[in-house]
Amino acid sequence: MAITGAADLLATWEAGLAEAPTGRALLLHRTARPDVDATTLPVLPVGEREADLFALRRALFGERMQVRLACTACGEDMEFDLDAGEFARSLDGPADSLVRVEQDGWDVRFRLPGVADLTAAARTADPRAALLARCLVSAARDGADVAAGELPAPVQRRIAEAVESADPGADVTLNIACPECGAATRAELDIASYLWTELDAWARDLLLDVHLLATSYGWSEPEILALSPLRRRYYLELCADV
Repeated sequence: MAITGAADLLATWEAGLAEAPTGRALLLHRTARPDVDATTLPVLPVGEREADLFALRRALFGERMQVRLACTACGEDMEFDLDAGEFARSLDGPADSLVRVEQDGWDVRFRLPGVADLTAAARTADPRAALLARCLVSAARDGADVAAGELPAPVQRRIAEAVESADPGADVTLNIACPECGAATRAELDIASYLWTELDAWARDLLLDVHLLATSYGWSEPEILALSPLRRRYYLELCADV
């Protein structure tokens, strides 16, 4: 993954301001995977997207992630650090986008869901059935083809288990013990939302830097963004000393 420049990151942030969270997540994924066609990204396995976003987060903001949760038992605020590198290593994308289930004469091939599949299924009256229909590649019983609606509950459960095993990074859940009461709090780590919050704070800080340097030196935004972060900080310190 190539490191994105400040101007490109600002453009991503600006475009994301008008987007819903799903659109912002897609913009971040495009930044993380410029080598992949934009139409392909929404159908990649969810775990692969999460791994890509963790890699982008490390490239932009480093290994340390600060997380804050409220204890579900006593309400105490809990703050702790996570290692983005450890998450990235544990969330390598699935080796294969297809899973196969063979059970009691059934032979089923199922595509690992992508974000587009989950989003479309969530809009239906029966999301589980819709997801099954979208991602089912083939299903046969004793050699005879069958439709998604004909799969019995035990086979459907076996498919869900196979998908979870093949793509564990699709659901990143934290389990944190409260230092006050000792109760465990479970919470999903939404890396797309976390990364967007960081990008938003970074962009607003950078625009303030641009304003201060443009006011002091008369430089244009492209000229200021072309400076390295170290040189920008040095010039800002000189402005403060004046």
